[in-house]
Parts: sequence; structure tokens; C-alpha cells
Amino acid sequence: MQQAVELLADMKRASEILKICEDIDWLESDADRVLRSAMSKLFRGEDDVKTLIKLKAIYELLETITDKCEDVANIIEGIVLENA
Repeated sequence: MQQAVELLADMKRASEILKICEDIDWLESDADRVLRSAMSKLFRGEDDVKTLIKLKAIYELLETITDKCEDVANIIEGIVLENA
């Protein structure tokens, strides 16, 4: 992400920036798959309610973080497409 932001000053490197954004999008999709799997395992395998609630909250925070990263990548992509 940081690299994409730094490259914004040089629109001649638009293809590099777009590739980084594409990679971030792929990583976010992969994180969604991991989250669904982890949640499923959590609810099937965790007997301690307190632990389940804590881990669920952590997983949801991680999901929020990956979503925000994708949002930033989409904004960067829009900037590149408008200015390249």
C-alpha cells in the first residue's frame, strides 16, 4: 500500500501502481476466504464462550482492516485512472 502511495507522484508508473492495487484486491478476497473458514472452525470447535466471543471480535476487526486496505487501493486506482 505504502509503495502505491509513493508511486502516485509518477504517473509514468501507472501500471505498477495498478498492479499493486490488483494484488491488494486479491489479498482482501483471500482474507475473506480465510475469515469464513476461521469463523466456521471457531463456531464448530470452540467450547468456551468467552474465548469464542473474543476470537470472533478479533476476526471481525481483521476483516475491517482488510476491507479498509481494499478501499484505499480502490481510491488509488481511481486516482491513477483519472490522471494517467
